[in-house]
Amino acid sequence: MLDKRSKRVLWVFGIALLTIVITELVRPKPIDWRTSYTSFDKIPFGGFVLFEELNSLFKNAEISKIDEDPYEFLVKNEYEANSAYVFINDNISFDERQLEEILKYTEAGNTVFISSRSVGYVLRDSLGISTYTNYNILENEIKPTFFNSRLQMDSLPKYKKGVFKSVFEDIDTLNTKALGFYASEEKKLDELNFIEVNYGKGKFLLHNLPEAFSNYYLLKNNGQYAANVLSYIASDKIYWDEYLKTGRKVVTSPMRFVLDQAPLTWAYYVLAGGLLIFMLFKGKREQRIVEVITPLENTSVEFTKTVGDLYFQHKDYSNIISKKITYFLETIRSRYYLNTNEISEEFINKLATKSGNSIEKTQKLFNLIRILKGRSVHSEADLLELNKKIEDFRL
Repeated sequence: MLDKRSKRVLWVFGIALLTIVITELVRPKPIDWRTSYTSFDKIPFGGFVLFEELNSLFKNAEISKIDEDPYEFLVKNEYEANSAYVFINDNISFDERQLEEILKYTEAGNTVFISSRSVGYVLRDSLGISTYTNYNILENEIKPTFFNSRLQMDSLPKYKKGVFKSVFEDIDTLNTKALGFYASEEKKLDELNFIEVNYGKGKFLLHNLPEAFSNYYLLKNNGQYAANVLSYIASDKIYWDEYLKTGRKVVTSPMRFVLDQAPLTWAYYVLAGGLLIFMLFKGKREQRIVEVITPLENTSVEFTKTVGDLYFQHKDYSNIISKKITYFLETIRSRYYLNTNEISEEFINKLATKSGNSIEKTQKLFNLIRILKGRSVHSEADLLELNKKIEDFRL
């Protein structure tokens, strides 16, 4: 049993745990400013809004989400002609195997769209381009626009929070077409942020402002700029990459998945705390093990048998018959409250009625008792006959 101090400690612990849980559940969740760009993430730099609007941007195209490595997807599957593979992330870096298949895919007449601050050395080397990213905090907003006059907007979109300015420094002018740049008061046209690189029968569309496709900026009335960028994709089939994402969930164990989800995490903690409290109170209320005590053995029957055997061995049948008659009459007196001093016809009738035996059976038993009482010497046969009739008589 728990003492009073232990009970107080348990109550304080339980109240503190409950307070923490309630506080965590009701307090506003802090904004997660990490980059993700996944189709299911609704954080500021997730890609939920864009993916939900893809069907309205590409009305005549079929959109497929690709959750596997680009190399595995392009090797295992027969991709459709005139398709486009869309990669959007803060950093896209292909390895040699991935790039080899992507170049084959593009060379066959398809489009690869990449919006990322960095595209990795192997791709830059293959396309003959170089990029520069300034990772200092922006002092002024950047305003991307297009060389195509039909796509230029009266009010330029503005980007600053969470954005790092990246530009294309060198390009292969024979195969590359400049599509967009950062507008500035100096009217500089050398800060390219959107280019088209021809490769075989297809092309690469390289864009280095992925934040333009994030939830945060799409919901700040900058959706038209993102739509204009994507308008350069003219394909019947869109493959949306969901693998090369910063926010891609990598689950290696069930517990990691649980701890990655806030509701499941708190459910796990509440369950653990509840089990702890349950065990503490269960231990308090559970009855202790009762020691098994062997009851004292009833030896009266064995004693009676022993005494009876002694009488029987000494052939003292008269004594045994006398005690058996005495015991029988005492039983009648204590059970039916009848006087056995005088065995009359009235006594026989009352005993037969109360015991449920017939008058004839009762009469024969007491006739035998009267005969045996009148003898001074008894035989074994007399004892057996008396015992049988008493045993047959229902008491």
